[in-house]
This record gives sequence, C-alpha cells and structure tokens, in this order.
Amino acid sequence: MVKRYSSDHETGEDNIQVLGLDIHNPVFIVSSSLIIAFVIATVQFPDTANTMLSGARAWCLASFDSFMMLSINALLLFCLALIFSPMGSIRLGGNTARPEFGHLSWLAMLFAAGMGIGLMFWGVAEPMAYFTGWAGTPFGAEPWSEEAAGLAMGATVYHWGIHAWAIYAVVGLALAFFSYNCGLPLTLRSAFYPLLGERCWRWPGHVIDTFAVLATIFGLATSLGLGASQVNAGLAMLFGLEDDLNSKLSIIILVTFVTILSVVRGLDGGVKVLSNANMLLAGTLLIFVAMAGSIAQLAEWIFFTAKHYVKNIAPLSNSIGREDTQWMRDWTVFYWAWWVSWSPFVGLFIARISKGRTVREFMLAVLLVPTTVTIIWMSVFGMNAIAQAQAGIGGLANGVSSISLATFQMLENLPLAEITTFVGVVLVLIFFITSSDSGSLVIDSITAGGKVDSPVPQRIFWAVIQGLIAGVLLYGGGKYALNALQAGTVITGIPFTLVLLLISISLLKGLRASLKESRAKKLNTENIA
Repeated sequence: MVKRYSSDHETGEDNIQVLGLDIHNPVFIVSSSLIIAFVIATVQFPDTANTMLSGARAWCLASFDSFMMLSINALLLFCLALIFSPMGSIRLGGNTARPEFGHLSWLAMLFAAGMGIGLMFWGVAEPMAYFTGWAGTPFGAEPWSEEAAGLAMGATVYHWGIHAWAIYAVVGLALAFFSYNCGLPLTLRSAFYPLLGERCWRWPGHVIDTFAVLATIFGLATSLGLGASQVNAGLAMLFGLEDDLNSKLSIIILVTFVTILSVVRGLDGGVKVLSNANMLLAGTLLIFVAMAGSIAQLAEWIFFTAKHYVKNIAPLSNSIGREDTQWMRDWTVFYWAWWVSWSPFVGLFIARISKGRTVREFMLAVLLVPTTVTIIWMSVFGMNAIAQAQAGIGGLANGVSSISLATFQMLENLPLAEITTFVGVVLVLIFFITSSDSGSLVIDSITAGGKVDSPVPQRIFWAVIQGLIAGVLLYGGGKYALNALQAGTVITGIPFTLVLLLISISLLKGLRASLKESRAKKLNTENIA
C-alpha cells in the first residue's frame, strides 16, 4: 500500500446542488461568471476587445519568451529523469491495479484529445509557412531553399513533439498519482497537496482550479476556432459554401450540438468510440496520401524529417542570442503557451484513462508514441506539400495563400481529391467533437470538485460554453480572428506555466515519499520472513 495523504477531504464535500447542477463553490461560480462576462464584453465591444487582446498577446510574448523556453526545457528533463529513476516502477493505482483500457484504445484517446485537430490544421500549413517564408523562417534561413525545407520540417515536429507532450505528461502523471495512489480528488488542486497541505481545499485550491478552467477553455476555444475555419474552407472548395464568419459560426453551433450528444453518452459511449473511429479514419487518410503522393520517397521523407528534428532540437530550445527572436516568439513561445493552456484538460483526461500503468510506461508512451506518429504525419503531409511547391504544382506553387486552405490545396493535386477533401473535413469535425467532448468532461470534473459522475446538465453547460467562447472570439476578432483566438491562449497559458513548475516539485515530493514507503514495507516483510 503506497502513501496516502492524511487529508479528511471528501470529493464534493463543498458542493451545492441547484437546478440539476453539482456546483463546487466557488470554482464553478467564479470561472463561469468570468467567462460569461468575457463573452458579453466581447460581443458588446468587439473592436476594443480585439485591440486589447492583441496588445496583451504581444506584450506577454515579448516579456516572457526566455521564461517559457527555459520552463518547457525543464519539464522535459524532469520527465526523462523519471523514466530512468527508480520512481519509474511505481504503478498508478497501486501494485495490484490493472489498466482499464487496452493499449490501442488508450493511445487513440490520449492522441485524439491531445493534438488530433491541430495536426489536421497545421500538417501542411506550418511546414509550408516556414519553407516559403510566409511567417518567417527559423534562424533566418533563405525561403524556398533546401535549408529552409529541413528547418521547416524540424521546427514543425519540434513544436508538436516531445517537448509538447512533456507538458501533458507532467500534469497527467501528477493528477493520476495523487488521485489513484494517494486517495485525493481527481482535480488539479490535489497535485499541490505536498506543498499546500489542507490549504488545497481552501482559497489557494480554489484559485488553482479556477485558473485551470480559464486556461483550458481558451486553449480549447483556439483549437475549435481553427477547426471551424478549416472545415469552412474545405466545404467552400467542395460545395461552394461561403467562407465567412456566419458559416464558421454555423459550423461551431452544429459541432456543439453533436458534442452535447456525445457528452451525454459518457466516456465509453462517446469519447472512446469517437477516438477509435477517428484514429481509423486518420490512419486511412495517412496511408492514402502516402501512397498517392510519392510512396517511393516516403522512407526518405520520414528520415529527412526525423534527422532535422534531432539535429535542430537543441538550437530550437535555446532562447539566447537568436537572430530569429520574433519568429521564436510568434511560433515557439505561442505553441508552448497553447500546450500549457491545454495541459489541465489533456492531463486530467490522460489521468482518467491511465490507471494501472507504471510511471515509466506512462512516460514512455505519452512522450514517444505521439512524437513518432507526429514525425510520420508531418512527413507525409508536409513533405508532400513542399514537393508540390518545389515542382510548381497547383496552388501551393505560389506559397501559402490561406492556412485554412493549405491541407486541401495539397489534397487537390492527388487522386480522388474530392473524396479525400471530404474525408479531411469529416476528420476535422470528429477531432473537433472529440476535443470538445473531452474538454467538457474534464472541466466539469474540475468545477465539481473532482467528481467524475456529475449530472448530465452540467456537462452540457460546459460543452455549450466552449462553443460560445470559440464563436465569440471569432466574432470579436473580425478579420483578425486568428490573432484574437491566439491571444486568449497566450494570456492564460504563460502565467499557468508557473503552476506546472510547482506541480513538478510537488509530484517529485509525492513520488519520493511513495517509493520510500514501499521500500520500507518491503524491508519489513523481508525481516519478518
């Protein structure tokens, strides 16, 4: 039996029941009130909101770039250290615990929730943006050059690879350990018990959970807004649908409705089914694009991408003396803030599905499997796009005209373009729904004080709120909608990075205490024998 902290707190003891909701007061009330106030203010004053959001985003990126770069490097080193330390043998849930889900379902769910919708959006757009210089190039490389191609692929995987998943891994492991091994509620404040003690259940804990809800909601809103933009672009190509704000808002409303249906079905009937279906569909599209593009060059492309990722991972992780400081802030620091803002959501979701795994198994799977899939995915989609651009084929021959259209511009130059474009739209929609569904379940758990079986109306409430935030940010941003979406993520994600660093310290204390207790019990057993 591993160490269980001596808190007398019971999950939901501070909750109140009203209007069919199970409210953890004051987390639910404060977070929902702040979000609703933001929605109202943005709708009433869209131009002012966009100006303020953009200004705050620029200031945060310029002021905290080195802090973010150093912090994410530290989180990755912490994860790697756990893999090779004796603490890696600790099993989440105790020595007798066994996994609830098989490996394939487990990996499908964590990957779909973590980055699926983003890979569909950025798989072509990001490498092309760096290669052509549309959004600057890493280290000031000459656009359209062979050097730019290598840096484009290396930097893209860098943003989606092991560093990003280290952020999720720290939060996920902390939540799983303190919940399954220490008997604490499955909510972010529990990860601070070694540092705060019983104060976790008072105002410091309320602040942590409220901050987690706000960071998560803006991180999800960014992805949902990007997803709506890409679906709109795909439908515009296929059926001539107007690519405008009204169409994007209609897509968000439709997806929110489907998300509600999935949320009502729960984890097994909703997220698990959608995640497995999505992985099957994504795998099919990946194989088709690989075969239809240049199957003879596939292995070469994968090696090329992996080589430049490994070659540039250290230079890209360094923030000192860079000549591409603005590029680093606009892309790398933004990405780190985005992943940090997603970390309460993805981390808590991974924790919910990871009981029975050892710390080592957890870390290896969460860090390496998604990174490997990302290398393959980016190689197939990104290198196909770069090859088309280099050969002067199709719309990409002139560079990136729209990041929402980039994937579909690549697909239109392959066989069965209409079918693959339609599959791409469906894939984004399902990723869209999976992320929103998972996010609703997680935010609901946080605002219910760690409960995992809160009332259905409460889950529906958070699904609606997510769609509302995405729609409002698109509306408030106007033609600068992407900047408005990104601004909310940066403003909440950068300060939340400090919370993640504190979680790492708390987790280390907890794991050490658990390992020490296990060794003491084993020694006592041997002495008795």
